[in-house]
Amino acid sequence: MKKYLTLIVSVLLLSSVNSSVSADESREFVQLPEMMRQHMMSNMRDHLVAINEILIYMAAADFDKAADVAENRLGMSSLGAHGASHMAGYMPEGMRNTGTSMHKAASRFALKAQEGEPMAAYRSLTEITSACVACHAGYRIR
Repeated sequence: MKKYLTLIVSVLLLSSVNSSVSADESREFVQLPEMMRQHMMSNMRDHLVAINEILIYMAAADFDKAADVAENRLGMSSLGAHGASHMAGYMPEGMRNTGTSMHKAASRFALKAQEGEPMAAYRSLTEITSACVACHAGYRIR
């Protein structure tokens, strides 16, 4: 199991580095009011912490806790806490769609994790991180 976790984390890190290096100059700039920019940055940092917690729980075979973190911090259940409807109006349609796909993927992951099948859950987890990578590769805020 640890071998798979190391492989998955390595692939995710390499994917994000390659995507950000190649897309830096072509990313669409999204102008946000300062307070909303800070709010969005805080949300994204929390998303990263949540993904890390999910990986920790998955490595410990605590699939129910991984599912709980995914649903409540990243999934469709988290939208109210993140102020998603308030933020959506400032996002280009593609960014909004990518964010929605990430939240839906997190809810799907939560269901997979609850099934207790590690590899299916890890495959599902990549849908979450792929949405994150796509958004960061396509958009930037200041």
